[in-house]
Amino acid sequence: MNPTGQTPQRGVPLDKHDIAALVARQIPDGAFVNLGIGLPTLVADHLSPGSGVVLHTENGMLNMGPAAQESAIDPDLTNAGKVPVTELPGAAYFHHADSFAMMRGGHLDICVLGAYQVSAGGDLANWHTGAPDAIPAVGGAMDLAIGAKQVFVVMTLFTKDGRPKLVPECSYPLTGLRCVGRVFTDLAAFDISPQGVVVTQTFGTTFDELAARLDVPLLDASKS
Repeated sequence: MNPTGQTPQRGVPLDKHDIAALVARQIPDGAFVNLGIGLPTLVADHLSPGSGVVLHTENGMLNMGPAAQESAIDPDLTNAGKVPVTELPGAAYFHHADSFAMMRGGHLDICVLGAYQVSAGGDLANWHTGAPDAIPAVGGAMDLAIGAKQVFVVMTLFTKDGRPKLVPECSYPLTGLRCVGRVFTDLAAFDISPQGVVVTQTFGTTFDELAARLDVPLLDASKS
């Protein structure tokens, strides 16, 4: 675990806290950001206190702080994933409809979402696996995918049975088309660019090993 936000070692895969810390370092000071349910919520715990980043939750809050601990837990103060959170000075609360108006109106600089799959072209699939017995969970993902100025995805690069989540084309139902700009995983970070999928960092693996395991053509940022 790396809860301090320090740069993780390049020689080992990242755990979920490492990934969250990596994303937090990529968020510009003063940005307005929505964090999706699950792993993305951990990003709140790794933002620098003086960054001026304003976190938005789709259930109606601006200037959300890190996760609440012990005596700071208020059962009436949660993020969209029902995780108890803290509030920062100047925090504001509003109707669910107003929250979605912010999401759809282009007022968010970045949203950070989890994913089942991301395509080489930046398509996002994160609400349904397509399995007959799966429970779909759309939430506000579709609104965020098209409403935020940038979409960051956090996920493991492979499923538990070794199938890639970064794929040539998504086989699961789509959330948004050509919306993802950056992908942060346990083994590598990627930029989805007009030129192709660019590997910007690797963790516990090499560019050549990634190229052998993925069906997506890769570009090496270190050689550009």
